[in-house]
Amino acid sequence: MKIFAAVSIYLVMAMQSVASAAPGDEIYARPGQLVATEGTRLNFYCMGTGSPAVVFESTFGDWSPAWSVVLPKVAAWTRACVYDHAGAGFSDPGPMPRTNTRIASELHQALHHAGVRGPYIVVGNASGGDPARTFAQMYMADTAGLVLVEFDASDLEPKAMQDEDHAGNARGIAALRRCRDAVVAGGPLPSSSSHPDRTCAQVFFFRGLPEPEFSPELNAALLRIVQSKVALYDAALSEWEEMSRTEAWLQRHLRSLGSRPIRVLTTGNHAVHFLPAKDANDPKHLEYERQVGLAQARLLALSSNARQIFVRNSSEYVQFDAPDAVVDAIHEVYAQSK
Repeated sequence: MKIFAAVSIYLVMAMQSVASAAPGDEIYARPGQLVATEGTRLNFYCMGTGSPAVVFESTFGDWSPAWSVVLPKVAAWTRACVYDHAGAGFSDPGPMPRTNTRIASELHQALHHAGVRGPYIVVGNASGGDPARTFAQMYMADTAGLVLVEFDASDLEPKAMQDEDHAGNARGIAALRRCRDAVVAGGPLPSSSSHPDRTCAQVFFFRGLPEPEFSPELNAALLRIVQSKVALYDAALSEWEEMSRTEAWLQRHLRSLGSRPIRVLTTGNHAVHFLPAKDANDPKHLEYERQVGLAQARLLALSSNARQIFVRNSSEYVQFDAPDAVVDAIHEVYAQSK
């Protein structure tokens, strides 16, 4: 009964955002195509025709609906696919631990099983840049290009910043585990220790649920998953616990992609979910954002066809705030990869 009450309150809030929801985003409120891969089944949504196909990777705590605005725009001129990591969304749980190489391997096999032929343009947002970059390094022959949207460049940051990131990860993992334990117990989602006025659904998933860009039907479906699916938390915790090892792997496998096009979208608002940032003018915040932009730019050395694109009027979620900037970058990579 508590879940139903929460859904009712949530629906009233979500109704306020229906005007801005992506048309047809209700498809993400139910499973798409479940594709068998290494020890699990991954949930895919694909649209359009053409090659090279575009494959989207979501940031930590997100899954397919994060690309609901951009996907149909890209599908207007090529095949475009988005999927849920094992355990997330409507995908089945997958083997543990949830390493970056396991995630990339599962995706590669699932694409072949789904009949989506390579090569692929891989797009990653925030921490979704890690599996996108891993895929490109592991399956370079199947990679046509890379688009990284305000990606986490922790492995390219100064060590002091990396140490701060790792300390923050440890605190976040402990908080997310509390959420997981509450779901196992069948109780309501607890509030966050860092944000006492917000529940786990508002802190750890997407930009917080309800998401203004989603329809009421989609928001309700996402909330049901967050309130009931233990596998979601198990997978998220494992991915988060693997982040430092993922960074080390990426540092060891920093190989050139030759002339494959790379586009890096930088906002100057890393880890900011809504504008304006509450500390937008704080010198420490400004220096942090400057260092993130420099770290992101270091990846440009991996290709002779690489460019950093600045999107200053956007939060970290460029695909919501400035979707055409994402679509244009993907189209540029598409045209040049052909």
